[in-house]
Amino acid sequence: MSGPVVTARVETFPIAGAWTISRGSIDALEVVTVEARMDGHTGRGECRPYPRYGWTSESVVAEIEAAAPEIATRSDPADWDLAGLMPADAARNALDCALWDLRAKIAGRPVWQLAGLGRAPGPVVTAYTLSLDAADAMREKAQANAHRPLLKVKLGGEGDLARLHAVREGAPESRIIVDANEGWSADAYAEIAPAMVELGVAMVEQPLPEGEDEALAGVERPLPVCADESCHDRASLAALRGRYDMINIKLDKTGGLTEALALKAAAEELGFRVMAGSMLSTSLAIAPAVLVAQGAEIADLDGPLLLARDRETALTYDEAGVHPAMTELWG
Repeated sequence: MSGPVVTARVETFPIAGAWTISRGSIDALEVVTVEARMDGHTGRGECRPYPRYGWTSESVVAEIEAAAPEIATRSDPADWDLAGLMPADAARNALDCALWDLRAKIAGRPVWQLAGLGRAPGPVVTAYTLSLDAADAMREKAQANAHRPLLKVKLGGEGDLARLHAVREGAPESRIIVDANEGWSADAYAEIAPAMVELGVAMVEQPLPEGEDEALAGVERPLPVCADESCHDRASLAALRGRYDMINIKLDKTGGLTEALALKAAAEELGFRVMAGSMLSTSLAIAPAVLVAQGAEIADLDGPLLLARDRETALTYDEAGVHPAMTELWG
């Protein structure tokens, strides 16, 4: 009996407007979609080939296609752990999530049960992201989204404090978190942190470039700091202790749902607070992340809301947050 037949393809989804962070701006999202077929069932997964980590659509597809022959020999779902076959990256994430979806369809049971999560997932309040822009433009975006309970503000350059004041003026009641995308120095964080606390900011994500984390060990952190680019999988945790208060778990960094759930458990055991995040993505990539977000302190799973077009069977977003996927989509 043969195992899953795996295929990968590149798809493009238009963004509503432009998406701007400290590293640049894009107006379309390119993702890699994986399908794993076996016994008349098809499982799907998605990843984003994020340039920050040196990934391209071509390299991701090539990595998946290189792993496909080995996967095709594994007829037993118990043998679908990819940790020894692929590195913890976006390619492994898309394939891992496709295999989880396939496993659920073959078993006729949802992924949350197969993963041993204990109870059915519910809706999760998610941040809504305001991309980096001029202060006046960000004030207008904040006003338009002031009804949302949690706003994530992209910063990372000169004028950040003015941008934050503008956002707070536009959304006086919303909870605010900040993402600097490696755009600050330790001195910049120390200078701006007290003002952010006064503005009611709850947390700042990855203020320093990855690799410069040691600078945070000697800095007072009046505002909690969350590791994003500096946290990939469980092997990252030892270097983050004493430097970060929280970690952002993203499936493209962990290499899939399997490692993401293990990372979450290990981080909580070590006393880290947990944020469940995602790359800019469609509903297909967010669906497994909703499982990771169960019980997390912060969820940042708004990718589909930032697109001009999503998957045909999309996740539901309403006042309760983002809801778990229908089985037609994933899981």
